[in-house]
Amino acid sequence: MSTGFRRGRSRGLLHLSIVVAGCVLLPLGSKAANSGEQIDVVVDQAKLIKLPERVATLVVGNPLIADVTLQAGGMMVVTGKGYGATNFIALDREGAVLVDRVIQVEGPTDNLVTIYRGVDRETYSCTPVCQRRVTLGDGAGYFTSTLEQAGNLSNQAMGNATAAAAGAAAPGAGAAAR
Repeated sequence: MSTGFRRGRSRGLLHLSIVVAGCVLLPLGSKAANSGEQIDVVVDQAKLIKLPERVATLVVGNPLIADVTLQAGGMMVVTGKGYGATNFIALDREGAVLVDRVIQVEGPTDNLVTIYRGVDRETYSCTPVCQRRVTLGDGAGYFTSTLEQAGNLSNQAMGNATAAAAGAAAPGAGAAAR
């Protein structure tokens, strides 16, 4: 009777040892780290993701959906470009896959108001006052005019900053102002 008890006990310990070893070694055996985790990002926004230090190359499935950029220290910047899902693969110098993950790009969820004028769509960001916001899917006329206005404003700001810097650097500019 004591022999059967020992045999049963040793089998139980053997099974427990196998389970513990499997739990410890299973993460080490996976070919691509974090392959099951999805990265969620909002269109027109960026997210920082920590990657293994050995990453040498990044490949993105569809650059129209997301853009990925490797930064120093193993940091990757993921920027949502368009709606949908794609993936990215991180490779080391030998071409071994270190990471293979899905990137899901969703629309903005902040305080938006969407107005439909027939088939044309306009989007406004209302935080707290509603102002034009360029969003993928807006009508072509609204989209173009909003982008042109933002571009003109940016160019004017850059022009004023450049002119101010040139005026300050010009010889005698300081004396004339006195």
